[in-house]
Amino acid sequence: MRNRDEEPAEQPETDVERRRRRAQFLRDLAEARELRDRVQPRRAKAARLRHAMRMRTFRW
Repeated sequence: MRNRDEEPAEQPETDVERRRRRAQFLRDLAEARELRDRVQPRRAKAARLRHAMRMRTFRW
């Protein structure tokens, strides 16, 4: 038996559909990060500083 949430497995997902879903996911993720940064500015600043330190010490 199939769940109602599952899509029919008749046709595989096309590349365009996959890219569209991925783009939407990345937009939602960026929006969630921005919201978290606004709500928790101290944590966001610490994360920025950690990221900057990582980038400074990274060897190309």
